[in-house]
Amino acid sequence: MKLGSVSLDGTKIKANASKHKALSWDYANRLEAQERFERERAEYEEKQAKREARAKQTGKKPWGKQPKPPTAGPRGKDQVSLTDSESRIMPTSGGGFEQAYNAQVGVDTDTHLIVEQHVTQHSNDKQEIEPALAAIGDLPAALGEAKKLLADTGYFSAANVKKCLEDGIEPFIAQQRQQHNVPLAERFAEDLELPPNATPVQAMQHRLQTQEGKAVYAKRKATVEMVFGIVKEVLGFW
Repeated sequence: MKLGSVSLDGTKIKANASKHKALSWDYANRLEAQERFERERAEYEEKQAKREARAKQTGKKPWGKQPKPPTAGPRGKDQVSLTDSESRIMPTSGGGFEQAYNAQVGVDTDTHLIVEQHVTQHSNDKQEIEPALAAIGDLPAALGEAKKLLADTGYFSAANVKKCLEDGIEPFIAQQRQQHNVPLAERFAEDLELPPNATPVQAMQHRLQTQEGKAVYAKRKATVEMVFGIVKEVLGFW
């Protein structure tokens, strides 16, 4: 096996705890609030980066309300589980919420072999690009080097695109949900020219709209989702 493209995705794994056994901070008077603060800080930094990039591109002062930086520390509605304090209440793909962990998996697109995995308390996937890249970078040299990283919209941020490029990996991270049943004229349209002075995000967006980019990104769901199906439906890890 030689690494080439890696599909990254996350799935919720149920904790050995009930979401009904979680207490509010006011009642339990204890909680790790760092996870929420880190998520909000990442969102704040992304908004700031977009404002600065827009100002640099247009030469005008950013319009709109200035993003407010997050504050650290617990809030009254923060929760902790009495039976598994490290798990978190997370939204699930089928709707609703579960006391769970967010299991991240990086899958080689050719062999469907799991080459990276880690478990996080973050329900938001945006914070998982960096640890995934670190784990991929630590793989044995005999496996070769990953050249492309495929991920869905949950992982998109300008900072994550930049981090991939800094690690020598070409990002294919969707900025919006992919349209189904695309009209034939659009599906087989000729590739457009890359705009001059394109930002890393604009260059990635252009790449995803090319015929080659569409073919590369199409492998994401067909690889990592199948692995999740085997892990959950066949092996029974829910």
